[in-house]
Amino acid sequence: MAVTDVLVLRALGVGDLLVSVPALRGLRRAFPRARLVLAAPAGLRPLVDLVGAVDDVLPTTGLGGLSWPGEPPAVAVNLHGSGPQSIDDLVATRPGRLLTHRHPGHPDLAGPAWRTDVHEAQRWCDLLAYYGISADRRDLALARPEAGSPAPDAVVLHPGAAYGSRRWPADRFAAVGRALAARGHRVVVTGNAAEYGLAKSVAEAAGLGEEAVLAGRTTLSEFAALIADAALVVCGDTGAGHLATAYGTRSVLLFGPVTPAQWGPPPGTEDRHVALWRGSFADPFADEPDPGLLRITAEDVLAAVRAPRPAGVPSAS
Repeated sequence: MAVTDVLVLRALGVGDLLVSVPALRGLRRAFPRARLVLAAPAGLRPLVDLVGAVDDVLPTTGLGGLSWPGEPPAVAVNLHGSGPQSIDDLVATRPGRLLTHRHPGHPDLAGPAWRTDVHEAQRWCDLLAYYGISADRRDLALARPEAGSPAPDAVVLHPGAAYGSRRWPADRFAAVGRALAARGHRVVVTGNAAEYGLAKSVAEAAGLGEEAVLAGRTTLSEFAALIADAALVVCGDTGAGHLATAYGTRSVLLFGPVTPAQWGPPPGTEDRHVALWRGSFADPFADEPDPGLLRITAEDVLAAVRAPRPAGVPSAS
């Protein structure tokens, strides 16, 4: 009997979507004739379309928001978390088969144990491997969006982050922007609409004009195009960094409190992506910047920008 619907739960943000790309492509190969539906925020659809593995997006924001219409899916896949709530949401769809990590709240369901010492992209590949489905953690590249970049070949500073613990100080972003602008680079500052004030303060402190502030002024497709065509991206542990990885765009990524071993670029890409981390394991959901993140200086970032690159790779220094 042919599998008709595969429902995948990943109702999170941009970075969470991008680290799940290898697993989504593994599912596409495993169920080539099925309709693969991703339960995720509707606003992510422009990026989902660039993955090349998903047939439809079921608008879903967070746990408890999954509403599956019609007949039960043949297969449901929990790429959202360790459970039990994500498992509850998928069980409620009455799937023919559920692929998930095991959880004591659902003793009737098999699955691999949840691990805390594995990269997030590898986690979901390992989950599928438990069920006999192969996926390559390095399969992170996205197709290019049709939208053009609003600032081709610019240096992109992205100072915002979902949690205060991941926000490197604005004055340090400004210092990096000022130094790179002095070297002749076009520097732009990005973010969502709510981060416009933050981006404007960075641009002003860096001596950049109002035209450098792109926060809240790009669609998600335009933002992806901006990252794809950038000379360099400097940001924290955010979706912007994952987009830089997806497009092979040079980046300096500032980690804290989560280690890049869990959320950073894959090994073997150090010629393109420099991940700075100062060894802190504080609360990732705290309101204040992580102490380890604060140990990263503007000089550290500029030194990473100036780091030698292999022959044929342009430098942003």
